[in-house]
Amino acid sequence: MRRLHHFALQPACRKIRLLLKEKRLDFELAEERPGEWRDELLRLNHSGEVPILVEEDGTSFADGQAIAEYLEEMHPDPCLIGDSALARAEVRRLAAWFDLKFEREVSGRLLDEKILKRIARNGHPDSQAIRLAHASLPVHLDYIAWLADRRSWLAGERFSLADIAAAAHLSVVDYLGDVPWDNHPGAKDWYARVKSRPSFRPLLADHLPGAPPPAHYADLDF
Repeated sequence: MRRLHHFALQPACRKIRLLLKEKRLDFELAEERPGEWRDELLRLNHSGEVPILVEEDGTSFADGQAIAEYLEEMHPDPCLIGDSALARAEVRRLAAWFDLKFEREVSGRLLDEKILKRIARNGHPDSQAIRLAHASLPVHLDYIAWLADRRSWLAGERFSLADIAAAAHLSVVDYLGDVPWDNHPGAKDWYARVKSRPSFRPLLADHLPGAPPPAHYADLDF
């Protein structure tokens, strides 16, 4: 069976899990511990980073966006990247916004400080980094609300990889209890629609030992 090497709270891994589910592709999960860099993992990807997708014939792929593009080309139904050059450009632009900018400013900072440092036993959380992430988050939530107010979904009329990427990152921040939902109803309404999709249910069941999510995390009605 197809196998996805992942870490449950890594946004790029969550993006591929959602994508595989939306495309109704069977797969099994291989949980990896950040920073361990097992020999098998290094053979699959010299950087030791996840996600890594291994097909049934043993072919492996690394990097979240490369895997997403591969899956879209090999399994185009349903189409999640747009049916025209213009639509595809917008989907890719927004996916990159969250995979690069949002991760750099928000999700990556919070994940590093609140989870990965503890796993690696690499000091205490940096309160300044956490404050910077909290200060940046409202800008992104307002942008999500602005897009969702003008379109059916973030990139246009159809649910797409842009929504998947945004939800993958935001779900990690929500797991950590850092999203001020009550102050951002537009983003909250969009996220509730994504959260209610069948593909999202396995993510809502994630539970990292020693770091449980807040009570609302798995509640479809918040």
